[in-house]
Amino acid sequence: MEPVGEQIRAELSRVGADSGAGDAVTAWPSAVGEEIARNAWPARTQPDGTLVVHVRDAIWGFELTQRAADISGRLPGRPRLRFTPGPLPDTGLEPPAAPPVQASPEHEREAAALAAGIEDPQLRESVAKVIKIALARSSHDRSV
Repeated sequence: MEPVGEQIRAELSRVGADSGAGDAVTAWPSAVGEEIARNAWPARTQPDGTLVVHVRDAIWGFELTQRAADISGRLPGRPRLRFTPGPLPDTGLEPPAAPPVQASPEHEREAAALAAGIEDPQLRESVAKVIKIALARSSHDRSV
């Protein structure tokens, strides 16, 4: 993995970050992990020392506000954090690919049974296919 510090600094200056956030910017990816770094990034430091962090949306802002004390503890100087929706730099971190979902024979049988009442063969086949995929995804998303 190549260091991306200079690219990140250039991108941060483009979105309005100041040098006061420098130490936090450097520490951010290792302090929060890749998933959070894709969705939240230090933007600037306020005069009172609060680190303003831009987040992808209000949902990320809410979630990270709940974890602010933990995140702050992993950053240099333990800054007070404020999360707000705003522009994010392109950090080059790609989201993980979703694993392919495979329907089981049981899903196929259940889908066929649910669609059996449809008279039109093409429509019945299409509906069964959609149901099969939905069943496979549903069982794939369940916690073990």
